[in-house]
Amino acid sequence: MLNAARGAEGNLAQKMAKTAESYFKTDLHANRTMARLGATLIKRGSRLMTYCNAGSLATSGLGTSLGMIRYAHYQGKVEHVYPCETRPYLQGSRLTLWELMQGGVPATLITDNMAAHLMKTRRIDAVIVGSDRIAANGDVCNKIGTYGLAILARHHRVPFYVVAPTSTVDLSTPDGSRIPIEERGADEVLRIFGHPIAPVGARAHHFAFDVTPHALVTAIVTERGIVKPVNGRTLHKVLS
Repeated sequence: MLNAARGAEGNLAQKMAKTAESYFKTDLHANRTMARLGATLIKRGSRLMTYCNAGSLATSGLGTSLGMIRYAHYQGKVEHVYPCETRPYLQGSRLTLWELMQGGVPATLITDNMAAHLMKTRRIDAVIVGSDRIAANGDVCNKIGTYGLAILARHHRVPFYVVAPTSTVDLSTPDGSRIPIEERGADEVLRIFGHPIAPVGARAHHFAFDVTPHALVTAIVTERGIVKPVNGRTLHKVLS
C-alpha cells in the first residue's frame, strides 16, 4: 500500500482503493485455491485438530487452515473438528470455534494441554494449522504452541499440515533459526481479560511464536501447489 501511495498520480484515494481491492481479490482467490487443494489431503470421516485462528476473520476469504477444513466439510469429509483454545489470547475459543459454528461444522473446543490425550485416546486424522512466516528450507513459524502440536502429531503418527499462501514464504530467511521471536508483555499471560490469574509480583514469559522444523511438517498447502515432502528443494519447485 505504501508503494502504491508513493507511485500514485492524480487521485491518491482512488489509487489506494484500487490497490486494496486488487489485493483482496488476489487473497480471496488464493484462499479458495488452497482450500480446494488442501481438501484433497483429507479422507472421508476425518477428525481434525486445529490451532489459533486462520479463517475468514484473518483473511479475505475462507481462510487458510480453516478454509481447508471448511471446504473438506462441504465435501462431506469431516466428522468432527477440535480447535485448541490457544492461550493466551484464546483465538481458538473466541474466533475459530465461532467460525466453525457459523459454518455448521461439528466442533468441540479443547484446552491446549488436552491435545496429547485426545490424540492418544480418540482418533485424530490430521492437525491443520496456518503460518505467519515460512523460511526457505520449509521451517514454519506460527503461533506459540504449534511446535508442540507438531511433536505430538509425529509421535502419534498423525499428519501435520500447514496451509499458507506463497506470500508467507521468506526466501531471504534460510531457516527457522533466523526468524526473530517476539516476546510480548508478561501481563497478557498473568491476566485473562484484565483479571489476574497469578500472584502479585509474579513473572511470566510471553513468546508470541515458535518455529516448527520442516522435518515435522507432512505437507505445506499453497495456492501454487502442495509442498511434499517439505524441504527447500520442493518448496522452491512449487514457488517457481
